[in-house]
Amino acid sequence: MSSSQRNSGETTLVLVALSGGPDSLALAAAVAFEAPRAALRAGAVIVDHGLQSGSAQVAARAAEQAAELGLSPVLVERVQVSGRGGPESGARDARYAAFERAVADSGSVAILLGHTLDDQAETVLLGLARGSGAASLQGMAPVRGPYLRPLLGIRRSTTVQACEDAGLTPWTDPQNADRTFTRVRVREIVLPMLERELGPGVAEALVRTAEQLREDAEALDAFADELAEDLAEHAEAGISLDVPALAANPPALRQRLIRLAVSSEFGVALTRQQTLEVARLVTDWHGQEGVDLPGVRVVRREGRVVFQQAKGSDGTA
Repeated sequence: MSSSQRNSGETTLVLVALSGGPDSLALAAAVAFEAPRAALRAGAVIVDHGLQSGSAQVAARAAEQAAELGLSPVLVERVQVSGRGGPESGARDARYAAFERAVADSGSVAILLGHTLDDQAETVLLGLARGSGAASLQGMAPVRGPYLRPLLGIRRSTTVQACEDAGLTPWTDPQNADRTFTRVRVREIVLPMLERELGPGVAEALVRTAEQLREDAEALDAFADELAEDLAEHAEAGISLDVPALAANPPALRQRLIRLAVSSEFGVALTRQQTLEVARLVTDWHGQEGVDLPGVRVVRREGRVVFQQAKGSDGTA
């Protein structure tokens, strides 16, 4: 669709990411019902990962269900999943690349995802187990760019019941019962055990925690952005931050400023350990030479922490 077509008064289009499972199918039915009342057009995008026998038939059936619900257009994206990062990560990367193509091709303003409260609780618990820090404990954002997750406050059992009430037959993904996947073990073993031993409401408590952490993180990130404007100076082949100002801030802000400097200037995302190594140039300075990061050299010089492109990282000697 051309930009002129998109701006010619056509009704705004949203797409439902439809797998055929109960969560996305219940969402598709709800969106098909509500979209005309909100003066929206609603379509669907179905991604065939090709990872299971019969995946093309599953995608075709989901497309039929979308059309029966009145969704249009119905886009089927067939993808190839790379082995990088494991099958789950590879499938996710391929899926979101397909979503981006669907947005570009259709002119959709949003893609609605069927993640539920149970999915959010599982994500938070996985982040806690991996020790990935506050960022992973925030779970999935309700809104991030074109992606909307309207079911994050809804239990999975509700979507199953909604399909049954509407006479819809969802697809049951056999991988959802495969306990070789960590998330399946969390879903089928860990969360039920926590509910049994600690009482009901564990999933809801995890989701509330994620919401609170997200609010705190957004506030700290905004504060760090404001501080960076005052603390940062562009240096030769890089950027620098004032040491006394970094030292005067609490660790949560200091470390955000360090990560922000590196990501904005060099496009590098630091791990916690890498961030702490740089922070020691501020809090535990005893004349050390500096810190080597991927493609970045960090030194303390004349009261500033200086981030510079590492020699040879751009192909030079």
